Amino acid sequence: MSISPFAPKSLPELPLITGVRLASCEAGIRYKDRKDLTLATFASGTVVGGVFTRSKTAAAPVDWCREHLAGGTARALVVNAGNANAFTGIKGRDAVRMTASSAAAAVGCEPGEVFIASTGVIGEALDPDKFDSKLGALEENLSDTAWEDAARAIMTTDTFPKLATRSVEIDGQSVSVNGIAKGSGMIAPDMATMLAFVFTDAPLTRQSAQAMCAAGAEKSFNAITVDGDTSTNDTVLLFATGAARARGVSEIPAGEDDRGRIIASAIEDVLRDLAHQVVMDGEGASKFITVVVEGAENPQSARRIAFSIANSPLVKTAFAGEDPNWGRVVMAVGKSGEAADRDKLSIWFGDIRVAAGGEVDPDYLEADAAAYMKKPELELRVDVGVGDATATVWTCDLTSQYIAINADYRS
Repeated sequence: MSISPFAPKSLPELPLITGVRLASCEAGIRYKDRKDLTLATFASGTVVGGVFTRSKTAAAPVDWCREHLAGGTARALVVNAGNANAFTGIKGRDAVRMTASSAAAAVGCEPGEVFIASTGVIGEALDPDKFDSKLGALEENLSDTAWEDAARAIMTTDTFPKLATRSVEIDGQSVSVNGIAKGSGMIAPDMATMLAFVFTDAPLTRQSAQAMCAAGAEKSFNAITVDGDTSTNDTVLLFATGAARARGVSEIPAGEDDRGRIIASAIEDVLRDLAHQVVMDGEGASKFITVVVEGAENPQSARRIAFSIANSPLVKTAFAGEDPNWGRVVMAVGKSGEAADRDKLSIWFGDIRVAAGGEVDPDYLEADAAAYMKKPELELRVDVGVGDATATVWTCDLTSQYIAINADYRS
């Protein structure tokens, strides 16, 4: 599998987050000679917020996390790659429960304070014994700098690890936000997408952690698509240790104030950075595409039109072929079912207006648009002419590599 052309030349160096330690190892779940199991532990008092897939066939780890999120506190996170533990019935639920118990014993907490996420093949039983024999050793080898190892250990068809970080000043002190994510295919958000874990030393309340996680996911992971398929395991979790409180940063409650907006913006930035990396690592992707819809009836309509364009195989293959086939964009707007004025529709590839007033722009030159389409990062803008609402989503093209990767996924 070739590495994405958008793979970073160097990975960001994430600072330590006081109260967060990580370790990863080879558990032999599916892969050989690579780490596939991660344990993260959190200081006492760490609060957690999360959002999960709304798939009707959600995986057992999602059910577990959703159930225990109400407790609002976390002491550990266990993530495995190679097996999704989805559509595995009672065995899947037992595997999650046993994993939580093993992690709790290793860390010294209650099972309900352990959060679990899995990614990989659907429908295959997951042997919890592979975890039980490793979690104790992982606990003994925890480090506050093992971010890259953790990001690599949660990968499946990803071609590069995804990390992001931001630092902001609150109450005169530096507060950090780190994030890791995995995702490459089966990417179409329905509240979140893939697996993403964000960590901060900000002193958030349970309510503010939940609100910031949900709002951040809505503006980042909920605005991307690779292939139109929503995973059974989509999970985004935010862990806030509150360690900055010892440096004089006072508690940040839910609600709109300057301090809350500062940390919420940093969390959103990290989530958006990770979401963009997921799209840039879309299976077989060669183009990173920003789709902007303007002039829509309302924000919901604008978003639905944008996703109709971004998920269209015909639009995506046109981008792969570097063909400015704006007729496919017209089709995608129309099939969305949302309000649009055909006779006012305008379309731009970058700064090049290809259609205006419901027909080809009189100044349009195909050669200009064809040259623009050769760029690796592209913007498609559409004005549907019925209002003033806008939406932006991000996607990638669809190449023959996508078929090759997924045809061989279980081989």
